[in-house]
Amino acid sequence: MNRAARSKLAEYARLMRRNMPPAEQILWYRFLRSYPVRFSRQILIGPYIVDFYCRKVRLSIELDGSQHYEEENRLHDEIRTTYLEMEGIKEIRFPNSYIRENFEGVCDFIHQEVQKRRNDYSEIPLSLIIQKK
Repeated sequence: MNRAARSKLAEYARLMRRNMPPAEQILWYRFLRSYPVRFSRQILIGPYIVDFYCRKVRLSIELDGSQHYEEENRLHDEIRTTYLEMEGIKEIRFPNSYIRENFEGVCDFIHQEVQKRRNDYSEIPLSLIIQKK
């Protein structure tokens, strides 16, 4: 990717950080922002912007709105997932509705995935991490 394209993508990522959709805001402010292993939001990885990324465990988290279930976007997501896997990054995806309907289940799944990938965090109980409203 050339410098101009990367710069444009980085500017778009900054814009996305300032204008996160509601589901991303909930996951970020109530869980990931204070998680003991640092996550970042709207990070460039190659030609893609990932919603949330933890460098220490090489884990990407994507929240999908309804547009991700359209055929063209599903294909794009598959290509992107393959790219991330080739870079050694595990990608997990959740529909936005899961954040509203099963927030603690989503947090637990993320926490378990971090524990699998970084076992020195296995003793931290999830209940100490999730921010209550």
